[in-house]
Amino acid sequence: MIRNRKIGPVLATALVASNMVGSGLFLLPATLATVGSITVFGWLIATVGALLVASTLARLGQVSPQAGGPCAYADEALGRYMGFQSTTIYWLSCWTGNIAIAVAATGYLASFFTALIDPLTGSLATVALIWLLTLINIYGARLVCKLESVAIVLGLIPIVLVATLGWRYFDGGLFLASWNVQQLPATTVIPESLVLVFWAFTGLESASVAASVIENPQRNVPIATIAGVLLAAVVYIASTTVIMGLIPARELATSSAPFADAIRLMLGPAAGALFAVMVLIKAIGTLGGWILLTAQTGKAGADRGLFPAVFGQVDRHGIAVPNLLIMAVIMTVVVFATASPTLGQQFGKLIEISAIFCLLVYVYAALAVWHYDRQAQPPRGFNRHQVVAALAIVFCLWVIVKSGDGLLIWSGCTLAVTALLYPLIARRAVLASP
Repeated sequence: MIRNRKIGPVLATALVASNMVGSGLFLLPATLATVGSITVFGWLIATVGALLVASTLARLGQVSPQAGGPCAYADEALGRYMGFQSTTIYWLSCWTGNIAIAVAATGYLASFFTALIDPLTGSLATVALIWLLTLINIYGARLVCKLESVAIVLGLIPIVLVATLGWRYFDGGLFLASWNVQQLPATTVIPESLVLVFWAFTGLESASVAASVIENPQRNVPIATIAGVLLAAVVYIASTTVIMGLIPARELATSSAPFADAIRLMLGPAAGALFAVMVLIKAIGTLGGWILLTAQTGKAGADRGLFPAVFGQVDRHGIAVPNLLIMAVIMTVVVFATASPTLGQQFGKLIEISAIFCLLVYVYAALAVWHYDRQAQPPRGFNRHQVVAALAIVFCLWVIVKSGDGLLIWSGCTLAVTALLYPLIARRAVLASP
């Protein structure tokens, strides 16, 4: 008897939710505290936007399930240049997010070694974590996966505890006192906070990427994607709202370990220290896994002729060592370039950049929906998938525009650089294309 190794809707939903509810959440309350508890509206708007993007990616998983996710769809539907640009932007988003995870780990390590709060010392610790996990990846992916499998369970405990038990200690007056720290109009504050909030939803494409291993993807991919986003949103909104009702905004903004601080207030110093260790292990495990996945993204780009060949070079064990070392050097430079007075501020800079790049990739994926659906039917009117894709594009572009002039310049410069680099590898891309 042949066993069915594909996963059903429940496990697929768990895949989506667990990939989103990761280490990036652990320092996010400190970053959002610079805006205030008004960011609860940002969470609600971002949830709607995430559902639009998730529905679009779920549609892609239905019409053309394939490895590579959003980047592969851009390559196939929009052409080689857009595939190169999408892959490059997604790769940039991944390693920028990796640095943010490393900064979060340093933050929780600083709860035991306060010297790490200093920007220079903290940056050195962050770089040390990046190189340690890079070397572990060079040693072998098996050790990384073992570390992450242990970290997953440990990391969820503090989040669930704060999101549930924390309501017993919630202070509504404190929450309202932290409502709008910057005292700016809500129409200004909320849109500008969306790029910070939306970073927590990156990873929502998990079910569409894994569509080929999900039973009845036409039915289960949309279910898993929507349910996974909703489940993650509940966890996000509950946990961050509770923390802002436990710790004053000014104090929370300077915290290097907001979840540990919240648990310390709830259950005492010993519990706070224990859960800080759990979060630290989770962050380290997640960092190791994402360094592995980012290296594989670069290798996949090289295999398709979209990246320089050096990114695809592997040793006798199949490990892309040059790729990993190049990433570690780049991340080291960026850690020092983004050093800030607090770890929360540095974390905020990094997740803004990472989120903007991800949003650009989601725009290309939504455009791919139109390509596939126009191929599948005569161009008469619009179906609901195209309408949802159009709304997803509008949402993503709105968040990008509202993110601020600095991030817009970053985005524009990145797109310009990809335009300049593409001709240098275009010949190789054509030769490597199927």
